[in-house]
Amino acid sequence: MPEKNIVEDVIDDLVDNFTERVQKNKHVSFFEQEDSVSSRFNRLFGRQQPIHRVLGGGKSADVLLWRNKKISASVLMGATAIWVLFEWINFHFLSLLCYALLLGMIAQFVWCNASGFLNRSQSRVPRLVLPKDFFAEVGVAIGTEVNRGLLFLQDVACKGTLKQFLMAVIGLWVAAMVGSCCNFLTVLYIGFVGAHTMPVLYERYEDEVDGFMDSLIMKFHSHYKKLDSGFLSRIPSGKFGLKKRD
Repeated sequence: MPEKNIVEDVIDDLVDNFTERVQKNKHVSFFEQEDSVSSRFNRLFGRQQPIHRVLGGGKSADVLLWRNKKISASVLMGATAIWVLFEWINFHFLSLLCYALLLGMIAQFVWCNASGFLNRSQSRVPRLVLPKDFFAEVGVAIGTEVNRGLLFLQDVACKGTLKQFLMAVIGLWVAAMVGSCCNFLTVLYIGFVGAHTMPVLYERYEDEVDGFMDSLIMKFHSHYKKLDSGFLSRIPSGKFGLKKRD
């Protein structure tokens, strides 16, 4: 079948392309390779700015790019501890919340009464108070991202091309398969770990990743043209509406 041959050609081209790139990197010096790669290949997703600015800059980008290793490691270890508590030890959120409040009350009780036993002046106990607009800002941010995702999917379904529609369908299908294999917390943890590891690895191996992705996209476009000319072009395009009768 022609579709099976196209898939086999794509896999063979990817393997050949990867082996050729590895062999070329062995014979080219680092400085020559950096100049040639930067001049030939485009940045990933058409990026024109540094990866730090793409991530928004500021402290959040510093954490994702491990500018301060102690803070980044602490955030990653905290997320790992939460995932282990809920996934491996099977802790429940209500139990964890009650234990945290219990420990906080015990700490404040000891703080308030320790001065009397030690014959010292009573010190002021620190109070934890959340800002009034904290939950409102979190809700607005979550609502904005949800509406942006819904608008994107609706634009792809109503105004997008067949290629964009198929890519969105495949992406949702892959997400559904991943969700059937693990729960929502594990998916969030995998995404969190990926967000804290992939940007710093991409920044370190930026030229290699950009070159490989550029060649991969070119191969995909060439095989998509073959598939489009042989199969997809036969599918009627445009809006499916009723034709007017005379």
